[in-house]
Amino acid sequence: MPATSKAQQKAAGAALAAKRGDQPKSKLKGASKQMEESMSEKQLEEFASTDRKGLPEKKG
Repeated sequence: MPATSKAQQKAAGAALAAKRGDQPKSKLKGASKQMEESMSEKQLEEFASTDRKGLPEKKG
């Protein structure tokens, strides 16, 4: 399932970095914190790897 906005794609990237241990989980807030807790690494990869071209900044 691809990300539906640039903000969602960016949050997924931050959550993925924290899940992999590249970034401390304490730096996460908002949607990225919730995504890290509730989604698998594979799901986060799918969201984070979405092409940003043509996506709106924020979801409608």
